[in-house]
Amino acid sequence: MRICRYMTADNQVRIGLAKGDDALLDLTAAGAESITSILESTDPKQHLTDLSKQDLPDLARDNVSLLSPIEVQEVWAAGVTYLRSKDARMDESDFSATAYDRVYDAPRPEIFFKSLPEKVVACGEPVGIRADAKWNVPEPELVLMMNSRGNIAGYAVGNDMSSRDIEGQNLLYLPQAKVYHRSCAVGPWVTVGASEEEARQWEISLKIERSGGVMFEGSVSVNQIKRSFSELAEYMNRSQVFPFGSALLTGTGIVPGDNFTLEEVDKISIHISGIGCLINSVIRV
Repeated sequence: MRICRYMTADNQVRIGLAKGDDALLDLTAAGAESITSILESTDPKQHLTDLSKQDLPDLARDNVSLLSPIEVQEVWAAGVTYLRSKDARMDESDFSATAYDRVYDAPRPEIFFKSLPEKVVACGEPVGIRADAKWNVPEPELVLMMNSRGNIAGYAVGNDMSSRDIEGQNLLYLPQAKVYHRSCAVGPWVTVGASEEEARQWEISLKIERSGGVMFEGSVSVNQIKRSFSELAEYMNRSQVFPFGSALLTGTGIVPGDNFTLEEVDKISIHISGIGCLINSVIRV
């Protein structure tokens, strides 16, 4: 079951349930106040099933604007969870290579803060590349949507934008390489009710287009994430309190070649089977 936040033509924000590929059921009419409240329920899938049994209005997908599903959740990210990501990080910096090598096999994963909820970019809005960086890439990632109890209640599509040259200069520059204006996009859908076993059958794909041509394409199986979702969630919630829940990007297994960097007006499409597609243009910030 896929849910979303959307805005109507008269600027009302409502919650929707996907009805096929072209329509939505208006869950707000059934009392659903937010995606957060759905994820906080004891059994989100059953809660959605109960809501969908009501006589709900439906509307065409093309008649609404889809918003980011991130409402009040902090957004964090895990790194070096795929072998391809470890190799790429080691290649970008001789100085930091051993650190990336060690964290891939270490008991404790790399987890870092990514974005405040109000700064998350929605599908259809532009993501940013840093004006002071020369090597900028998207990082397509599965997002674990967790409630305040630390339970994984849903999955979304995310883009962890990164300035690889800044990160490669020194590991201490990671926050500048990862956390800046328009550096995080999530959405537009949240899939509820899938188990980790089911989610690991999904495929993540990335396509980058420029001036009508395809500059890069790649794909990876979610099953190549080394760590279990429960392990990532457990470390995420250690010594932490997330009163409204949290969102955790789980790392990337798709890394464009070293000779590629994003440019303004590029189009980034990230698709995860079982969830949907996140599409953003690129601007310099």
